[in-house]
Amino acid sequence: MRLGLAQLNPTVGDLAGNRRQILEAYAALVAQGAELVVFPELAVCGYPPRDLLFKRHFVPDVTESLAIIAAAVSDVPALIGTVEINPTGQGRPFFNSAAFCHRGAITAVARKCLLPTYDVFDEDRYFEPATSPTVVVHAGQRIGITICEDIWTHPMISTRRLYSGATPLAQLAAQRCDLMVNLSASPWHSAKENLRQALVTDAARTLGCPVAYINAIGGNDELIFDGRSLVTDAQGNVIAGLAAFAEELRVVEVGPVIPHASPVAIHPTFTQAELPDMFEALVLGLRDYAHKSGFKRALVALSGGIDSAVVGVIAAAAFGPENVTGVSLPSAISSQHSRDDARLLAANLGLHFETVRISDVVNETEKVLWHLFSQTARDVTEENIQARVRGVLMMALSNKFGSLLLTTGNKSEMAVGYCTLYGDMCGGLAVISDVFKMQVFALARWINREREIIPISTIEKPPSAELRPNQTDQDSLPPYDVLDAILKAYVEEGQSRRDLVAQGFAESVVNDVVRKVDLNEYKRKQAAPGLKITPLAFGVGRRIPIVQKYVS
Repeated sequence: MRLGLAQLNPTVGDLAGNRRQILEAYAALVAQGAELVVFPELAVCGYPPRDLLFKRHFVPDVTESLAIIAAAVSDVPALIGTVEINPTGQGRPFFNSAAFCHRGAITAVARKCLLPTYDVFDEDRYFEPATSPTVVVHAGQRIGITICEDIWTHPMISTRRLYSGATPLAQLAAQRCDLMVNLSASPWHSAKENLRQALVTDAARTLGCPVAYINAIGGNDELIFDGRSLVTDAQGNVIAGLAAFAEELRVVEVGPVIPHASPVAIHPTFTQAELPDMFEALVLGLRDYAHKSGFKRALVALSGGIDSAVVGVIAAAAFGPENVTGVSLPSAISSQHSRDDARLLAANLGLHFETVRISDVVNETEKVLWHLFSQTARDVTEENIQARVRGVLMMALSNKFGSLLLTTGNKSEMAVGYCTLYGDMCGGLAVISDVFKMQVFALARWINREREIIPISTIEKPPSAELRPNQTDQDSLPPYDVLDAILKAYVEEGQSRRDLVAQGFAESVVNDVVRKVDLNEYKRKQAAPGLKITPLAFGVGRRIPIVQKYVS
């Protein structure tokens, strides 16, 4: 069978736009000789629709859109991810489904069996699980249909314990399939593609038939989908691998015997190193967040530091440099080398560059507060006035010119609260809030792999917020390699203080870092949404109470 893979980038709620994409991809793949065309999970409405599902007309509108698509399907069937109303009156109101469309009608519907409800997933809030996967017979072939989580039951996956009874793969194995397809909207995080590939290849060996995995690409809110759809033969050998972070249409021959004339076809980005993966993910996540929200221009406050420099490079790649404005906002504390580095970065990237001096505004603010502050010593309050003045001015530029203001705080800073609420945290998207500081350094060096884009002095000088004279980050924080190791263990892996001290970290350092993480939950709750690139990002997937007294 010649299988058409439609690796698309749907937009949540854009039913007309998604329908147009689906029909155009279907026509293109049929023209290339596809005998069955398969689309990602929830392609009709986009993933994740979240509480749009509870809007009275949303699911009926999805149903109507699917009917229009089905009416356009010819002799070549299409398998399309959609939402289906649960007609039984029992359980959750909807099914996460795959509609088998053929000759102008929906001839079969498969429903998702396993509903992820952990991390960023909340499907049990909306969907009723099916008791077993569906097998459709077409052209003499028995096609087993699974949807995303249905294959995530491998012994190497900790979340398998959430599901009891026979797995969907075990149920399909008992039914003898000629082909199994998996419709997915599987968000990316670093190194996840290796795990997915292992799941698909092992599924093929378990079922003894070829397996096709069709994944979405694109950014929707904080989630980034990387595509990397793939097809294996019955022995679990990968015979096709599609692009990472890009739409692609591909026709792949599947069956018990593949003609020798059909070579293995692996896109160059299907497997690539960590840093280009991370960079492409951040560019895609930013581009889609902005464009799907209607923004065509971006603003970045360029401090001359490494974080704003990396965000500036990502913004230039996502928007085009002609659509990005970098703004330097020097105070009386700002060093000349930071001002020079900001200007040089903008020139290297071809950004519009503006300078807005804040010394007078800071001085006037302090004068207004003098009668209240006069009996107190200067402290972080006065330092934060600088950051908050910058936030006010950058938001004014954003409002006036309709540009998306990008925040530049990294995960290390966000974790310990080394950021100013209503200051440098102002903005519409936190581009690198899931990127640890040491990863920011690695990204900067990778960006400069062919030529100097980020000034070398930006990378090599000690990091500083420059809110007081001769300030460096290490005045308040441990070295970033130590800090990042503690944060990864405490935030992402759930390790305790005792665990960290047992691993050799100084107890005083561990206690200080953990205290900062716990005390600054209130800041993160008010932060701009951030792009997720690790297994556990701050935001929707991490639900720590702001007010809590537990000490681990």
